[in-house]
Amino acid sequence: MLAKVFKSGNSQAVRLPKAMRFDVNEVDITKDGDNLILKPVRPNLADAFYALGELHDAFKDFERDDTPPIERESFDK
Repeated sequence: MLAKVFKSGNSQAVRLPKAMRFDVNEVDITKDGDNLILKPVRPNLADAFYALGELHDAFKDFERDDTPPIERESFDK
């Protein structure tokens, strides 16, 4: 399968065919002789913690119910 190479600013870019698209925002590039190997970069644990921080901001105004639990009779008699 062929792909087009073009200049993007001071860099060279490759336009991947639709069948070769990655479902990620970044790829890792490795050079092996004359071959370039592209691997998808998956989110890591640090990214997950960062996302959790953003989630916290979404719920910061959420009112929490801090009423004590209701006392009930024990099932053991």
